[in-house]
Amino acid sequence: MVGLWLCLGAAFLSDRQTIRPSDAVQSTEILLATTTSTRDAGLLDSLLPLFEQRTRYHVKVIAVGSGQALEMGRRGDADVVLSHAPEAERTLTDSGYFLRRRLVMHNDFLLIGPSGDPTGLRGLTDPVAAFQRLVAGRAPFVSRGDQSGTHKLEQQLWRRAGLAPPASGSWYVESGQGMAATLQMADQKRGYTLTDRATYLAWRDKIQLVPMVEGDSLLYNVYHVMEVSPRNAPRVNAAGARALAEFIVGPEAQALIGGFGLTRFGQSLFVPDAGKPDRW
Repeated sequence: MVGLWLCLGAAFLSDRQTIRPSDAVQSTEILLATTTSTRDAGLLDSLLPLFEQRTRYHVKVIAVGSGQALEMGRRGDADVVLSHAPEAERTLTDSGYFLRRRLVMHNDFLLIGPSGDPTGLRGLTDPVAAFQRLVAGRAPFVSRGDQSGTHKLEQQLWRRAGLAPPASGSWYVESGQGMAATLQMADQKRGYTLTDRATYLAWRDKIQLVPMVEGDSLLYNVYHVMEVSPRNAPRVNAAGARALAEFIVGPEAQALIGGFGLTRFGQSLFVPDAGKPDRW
């Protein structure tokens, strides 16, 4: 009988030992799925250490295209999502996959290319006209090709130009990678690409590509933070997700966002938007 109780006690302790670590990880670790632009620009390196110092949480970052980040949130494989794909975000939020969708910041996209500009894009102000000229000129163009926010905007611009997105071939190449890797590939090919301004500025001194088309309202690039709903994914760390989302839209993080890049680039890489009217 004593042996039986010892065995049962050992089994009980074993079960508790296997449960406690997972509960501890659940309560203190936050899984953030986010676009590569926030990582490649260095913004997360400024924000997350401060959040971790202020709280008991540790943030694990998975930087992928916005489409992949949103899919992770939909499946419950992330606790919170920071992305820049407004249409897809709204659809998933309206479907109940996210509790809240809060405006964080914006910057813009720009079309860049080699200084020689073989397709003659420099000086154009209309990105749609530029995309029509890209097809006619057939100079190399490197696409993200990964359903990221950048890729989704590129596809919209092709459609606005009255064209189907080109198939990958001799002049149109899909990198299937993040923005930094795509910039490097476009540089190697002396080609054009669409990029967010923050990642371009962070890599500007390492590549030979220069801005061609910028400033149009179609190139506006807006970011939102969303907490994954525990109703659809009970295993998510809802408390941690809310804490991180509230930090990101809070005054301390917003001030950091507004000043990020000023010293190095002479301009802020992002404009803080929390609390402003959100038409996106």
